[in-house]
Amino acid sequence: MGTFKIEGGHQLKGSIQPQGAKNEALQILCAVLLTPEVVTINNIPDIVDVNKLIKLLGNLGVKIKNIGKGSYTFQADDVDLEYLESDAFKVDGRGLRGSIMIVGPLLARFGKGYIPKPGGDKIGRRRLDTHFEGLINLGAKFRYSKEEQFYGVEADRLKGTYMLLEEASVTGTANIVMAAVLAEGRTTIYNAACEPYLQQLCKMLNRMGAKISGVGSNMLIIDGVESLGGTDHTMLPDMIEIGSWIGLAAMTKSELTIKNVSWNDLGIIPSVFRKLGITVEKQGDDIHIPAHTDGYEIQSFIDGSILTISDAPWPGFTPDLLSIVLVVATQARGSVLIHQKMFESRLFFVDKLIDMGAKIILCDPHRATVIGHDFKSTLKAMTMTSPDIRAGVSLLIAALSAKGTSTIQNIEQIDRGYENIDERLRAIGAKIERVE
Repeated sequence: MGTFKIEGGHQLKGSIQPQGAKNEALQILCAVLLTPEVVTINNIPDIVDVNKLIKLLGNLGVKIKNIGKGSYTFQADDVDLEYLESDAFKVDGRGLRGSIMIVGPLLARFGKGYIPKPGGDKIGRRRLDTHFEGLINLGAKFRYSKEEQFYGVEADRLKGTYMLLEEASVTGTANIVMAAVLAEGRTTIYNAACEPYLQQLCKMLNRMGAKISGVGSNMLIIDGVESLGGTDHTMLPDMIEIGSWIGLAAMTKSELTIKNVSWNDLGIIPSVFRKLGITVEKQGDDIHIPAHTDGYEIQSFIDGSILTISDAPWPGFTPDLLSIVLVVATQARGSVLIHQKMFESRLFFVDKLIDMGAKIILCDPHRATVIGHDFKSTLKAMTMTSPDIRAGVSLLIAALSAKGTSTIQNIEQIDRGYENIDERLRAIGAKIERVE
């Protein structure tokens, strides 16, 4: 098990390039199963979760070639459907939450899709109902083995229909869209997720020959086609990593430039950090964060009440950045209520911040009130364990701002979502060492 040793209290300086978007990659990679033709994908992040999915596709018989840093070609012209019912697949599929999104493409093209109950972050219940209810609406027959925790859907030919999703699930919408593009007739998906990564998937599918309209809205209309062809696709920068670097700059009073962030796809992320008092400057397509030598002050609502930052489906604030916002607030002037609506276990890492000296009241599994230190007292270094990807990076940011040397264990969780994070942080002056 790997460990980070971090000497905190140092200002950082320089520029950092965000990796390709993890959550987009997991959707886009599954879409290569929809065509026998070559699909080229660029800006793929070199992270554990994405590499696991690429390996899974290879085990399925997809021909994969690395043609440069972050660039691969995929050709699914000889898919091994027998692998789906093998013991090896039941192990491989469990190791990655994103593996659920192979089901829709396989069902649409080959008439069957199977998946073991997938793993991922331990952040609370993450239901699969939206995925399978959508596929059932398209005409699939569903089966589930409770003993093996193995799901299956089968259909001779999917048929388009109208459906109103119970929740605007991003991965659920992606799975249903990938199934519907090859279904017979028209599919209308209302209350569809509409974040930029899903928009990227729809645009890619349209270039492959799909007929999807309403992209960017919560109502997608899909006219099924007989087959799809190949395409080239370049992924967006990872908005969660961009938000992480904004928080890192503020907490360490550092001057940082985040390069090529695709401003038009960041939504309200910059404005939420500005509400915490952080200066977020637009320089072309870069973000510049000046050194906050005098700290930063949390705004109040217009009526003077305490600021609340909560997550919501896009274009609301992404839940993946609430952990970052929470840790940044520990050194702000003022107080803020963090309301994590979507996952009931995601705030449990705050006990580690409290041990470091942060003033946090965990109101219940979904809400925490943070009273900022205004840098009048620094966080204390300590030994911690990373519980999930986003909490792990939040603890890393806390450690980089803390006085003394901290240790973070179970850093495999961080590696699942952040590419070579220790090397990239050292390049801007961080004192961080990876110990195996």
